[in-house]
Amino acid sequence: MEMKNQHTQNIKMVHEQFGTLLNENFVDKTQFKIFLKMIHSCLALKEDLDFFNGVDFLIHIPYKHLKDSIIYTHVDIYTMADHLRSKIEAEVTR
Repeated sequence: MEMKNQHTQNIKMVHEQFGTLLNENFVDKTQFKIFLKMIHSCLALKEDLDFFNGVDFLIHIPYKHLKDSIIYTHVDIYTMADHLRSKIEAEVTR
């Protein structure tokens, strides 16, 4: 069985007063790029960040907090072995 490496992109938004406002991982590069463009547009247009994926993810961050946040991204390599290890750990801790 071949173990595939999968890249996950992470975006983290931290506000000095309120702590972590956003900490999301993306496996799909296109979704990640769209989300980054949405955040950039909100900053450029001085608009609130509002997003709902229609299922289970809703976020609203007022512009006044968005502009005062530190926003950074990074890429992790997530292997199939990591995925299996996390599944096994989840079963063990049940």
